[in-house]
Amino acid sequence: MKNTVTAASLALLTAGMAQAEEIKLGVLMGFTGPIESMAPQIAGGAEMAMQEVTQSGKLLGGAKVVPIRADSTCVDSSAATAAGERLVTSDQVKGIIGATCSGATGSVLINVAIPHGVVMISPSATSPALSETEDDGLFFRTAPSDARQGQVMAEVLLEDGVREVAVTYTNNDYGKGLADSFETAFAKAGGSITLSAAHEDGKADYTAEVGALASAGGDRLVLLGFVDQGGAGVLRAALDTGAFDQFHFADGMLASKLEADFGADLEGSTGQLPGTDSPGSKLYADLVDGAFDVTSPFSPEGYDAAALMLLAMQAAGSSDPQVYKDHVMTVANAPGEQIFPGELDKALQILADGGAVDYVGSTDVELFGSGESAGSYRQIQIQDGAITTVKYR
Repeated sequence: MKNTVTAASLALLTAGMAQAEEIKLGVLMGFTGPIESMAPQIAGGAEMAMQEVTQSGKLLGGAKVVPIRADSTCVDSSAATAAGERLVTSDQVKGIIGATCSGATGSVLINVAIPHGVVMISPSATSPALSETEDDGLFFRTAPSDARQGQVMAEVLLEDGVREVAVTYTNNDYGKGLADSFETAFAKAGGSITLSAAHEDGKADYTAEVGALASAGGDRLVLLGFVDQGGAGVLRAALDTGAFDQFHFADGMLASKLEADFGADLEGSTGQLPGTDSPGSKLYADLVDGAFDVTSPFSPEGYDAAALMLLAMQAAGSSDPQVYKDHVMTVANAPGEQIFPGELDKALQILADGGAVDYVGSTDVELFGSGESAGSYRQIQIQDGAITTVKYR
C-alpha cells in the first residue's frame, strides 16, 4: 500500500509539473551602444522580479518565468525592431520589458508590439512623444516622461541661481524631446539659452561642437546625452579645452561611469535622474544586496516593470497579453494592499484569493492616463568626485 500511495503521489506531482506554464518575457535592452554600462543594472532589476515570482510558485498555478535577453542597441531602430520581432515570433514571449531608449522603444512598439498584440513596459524610455502614440492599450512605462524632467531641470538650475546656459543634446528622440521640454520650462521661468545644439553619437572628436557652445557662453553647460557615447565625448572636449568647468547632467549621463571617468573634474556640477526616497527604494537595495548597482539609472524601474507585468497576469488569470493588458493599471494603483519589493509572493497570493493589490514597488509606482508614470526625481551634485544626493522632488 505504501508503495502504491507513493507512486500515485509521484504521478500527481509529475502531472502538476507538466501542467505548469513556462512564461517567457523579453528583456529588450541596449546591451551595446550608448547606455551599455546601465543596461545590465536595468535588466538585473527586471530579472530579479522574475526570479522572485518563479520561486514563489504562485503565478498561475506554479508558472516558471524565463527571461529572454535581446539587444536593442539603443540607437539602431532597425536592429531593435528585428530583435523585438525575434522575441515575439521565435521565442514567443508573452511580454517585453523594454526597450530602454525612446527611439528604439517607439519602433518596437509600432512595428512589433502593436501588430502582434504584445504588452511592452519600458523602465527607461522617457520621450514625451511616446505619450501620444496610439498603442491599443499595450504600452506602459515605469519611468516618468521627460516632460516632467525638463521642468525639474529648470527648477534645479534656477534655484541654484543659474539663469543662462548652453545646451547640447544627443540627436535622437530622447535628446530632442528632453531639450524641448527643458528649454520651454527654463525660458518660461525667466532663464536664457545662449545656444542649443545637437551632437551626434559615435564621433571621435567633439571640439567643434564645444567651440560653438563656448562661444555662445553660459553659466553652465547642460548636457543631455549618454555617458557611454557622445555625452562623454562632449564632456571630455569641454574639460580639455577649458570651455566649461560647471555642468548640469540629465539622467542619461548619471551612471557610475561618470564618476569613474570624470568625477574629480566635475566638482559642484549638478543634475537629476528618476529616483525616490520611498520605503520601497531601501527595500529594493536590501533585496539586491550588492548583486548589481541599484543606484544606476532605471534599475529600480526595471524591477517594477517586470513586477507589474507579472502581477497583471495573476490578476487576469492569464498570460495572454490581450487579456492581462487591461489589468496593469489595476494592480499599479489603489485600492488594494500596498506591495513593496520582496513581497511579490504575498501579492500573488492576494490576487489568487480574489483580493486587490496596490503595487508601490521600489519607485513609488503610480500610473495615470494610458500608462504613464507620475514619477519623482533625485537631485544630485558632484561632491568629492562622487554623485551625491541633494534631495528628492
